[in-house]
Amino acid sequence: MSDLTSIADLDRQLLELIGRRLQLLRCEGSNAAPLNPPVAGQSPGLTPEPLMLDECLAERIGLPLDDLRTLVRHVESICQRSVGQRSPVVFLGPIYSYSYLAAVKHFGLGADLVPVTTISAAFEELVRGQAKFGVVPIENSTDGRIVDTLGMFARSPVQICGEVLLPVHHCLLGRCSRAEVTMVQSKPQALSQCRNWLAQHVPDAKLVEVASTAAAAALAAENPGTAAIASREAGLHHGLQVIDENIEDNLQNITRFAVIGHRESEPTGRDKTSLMFQLNHRPGTLAAAMIAFQRAAVNMTWIESFPLPNCPNEYLFFVELEGHQAEPNVSAALSELRGQTRRLEVLGSYPRG
Repeated sequence: MSDLTSIADLDRQLLELIGRRLQLLRCEGSNAAPLNPPVAGQSPGLTPEPLMLDECLAERIGLPLDDLRTLVRHVESICQRSVGQRSPVVFLGPIYSYSYLAAVKHFGLGADLVPVTTISAAFEELVRGQAKFGVVPIENSTDGRIVDTLGMFARSPVQICGEVLLPVHHCLLGRCSRAEVTMVQSKPQALSQCRNWLAQHVPDAKLVEVASTAAAAALAAENPGTAAIASREAGLHHGLQVIDENIEDNLQNITRFAVIGHRESEPTGRDKTSLMFQLNHRPGTLAAAMIAFQRAAVNMTWIESFPLPNCPNEYLFFVELEGHQAEPNVSAALSELRGQTRRLEVLGSYPRG
């Protein structure tokens, strides 16, 4: 009983400290920093002096560093909301979609999260000034690039100011046993990421595409015999049982999300830079562009081509580099690239996820 009393006393002290934090935040008032994405090793930047989190501190406390960051992030975001300093963050909804989980991971449970129905709507909300930030998928380790997102970067004056790497573990959810499943619903990408498992374990079930994994979970809650592929959190929200878990064919299945907005991030020492460019349509132009990165000793980590609408054989190239655009070698590579391209846009430099 004494141990339980001690834990209760510690919990009370923790809550009192959070209350003091709230009071301090209220006193700072307009001097408090706005909601910003977190930088490497720091909390999300909700206060003027963000707490530095590192492995040494995590070891002293006895929690993994990622868990420690998550804890601080949630406390900060809830405090921020409590004092009325809200910055809307749009995400590809509905609630409990994987985009929602990525937004919570990055901004905390207290963030003002607003669902939208399409990736283009997320960009449009930022362009119109209705949201401060957005969270959109950009790449999946199984299915590759997200075409809708790349297409919007080509049309919208929006920056990338952060990224979230979300391990995606799909569950088969429903109100029946696996043997009773006659239909499986989910978004096309989720069905694709589980195609081998589905063929082996529910070969006779009809596969039906819907708008999102969260929508699939909602439909499964209403229809016994219909299962959904979605997150465990979506299943809990809709009162579904987990029929099977981790059914993705690639157990290292990760979706990378871009945090978009109009904010520039300062260098942190572990950054990356995203850019988009169009080349003259003649032999050797892409090779020359790659040499510019080699000459500046810049490591390129991702390249994707995207066809320009109504322009046969014309492409935009999306590239990610190691380093911040303010660093001399990255700046030199960009300067040389500007002389070789018809269009060059730096989409942003930001901490690596």
